[in-house]
Amino acid sequence: MSDTFVVAARIPLGRESFEDWLETPAPGPEVIENSGAMFDGWFWDGKAPDWGQAEQGVTPREYFGDCFGENTGGLTYVLRYREGALEAYLMHFGFCESNVYTALVMLAAAGRRCSATAPSTVLFWAETSGSMFAADSEAWLATLLVGADGARFARGTDLTATIAALRTAESDYFDLLVRLAGVEESVDGGSGFAAIARDPRFVDPAVLIGS
Repeated sequence: MSDTFVVAARIPLGRESFEDWLETPAPGPEVIENSGAMFDGWFWDGKAPDWGQAEQGVTPREYFGDCFGENTGGLTYVLRYREGALEAYLMHFGFCESNVYTALVMLAAAGRRCSATAPSTVLFWAETSGSMFAADSEAWLATLLVGADGARFARGTDLTATIAALRTAESDYFDLLVRLAGVEESVDGGSGFAAIARDPRFVDPAVLIGS
């Protein structure tokens, strides 16, 4: 099992809805219809999720704004509004349970504002490079359907379109890694990490208001 875990999604919604989502406190796991079925049928089949790890009552702006600084504890995030959608590609070194469960409930809440009739799929997986698997892979850890009608974990959804829609975010995530690696190898050490992570290409400036 990899030590790199990723939560990723592209959820169509209007800019105003994106801003509203950033300002709305996170719900609890009840926002997901079948929260106990998170891992059912996937690589961790039989594992019980620990939703007590999810933070509640904090807004996405407050929560994610703290993730784009010097001391982020192994987080490498792309979180932005691009071409009519919320895009998230959230990589963690290690199974950072609080970050993963919190991201899932926040993305489920974003789905309530979705401008598309069909639900969007949130992906959760583990892979050393952080890249996505093939659509028919059995190695995904969870797939969460989110939309205006609610959120639920589901097995058997065709992931082809979801993966295709996330390719730009995936590519930018790898560009972020390259830039961060360059800073790490420089004489200045990690002094430029925050500046790179907070580049508008990787994080929407609205996420950083007040942080």
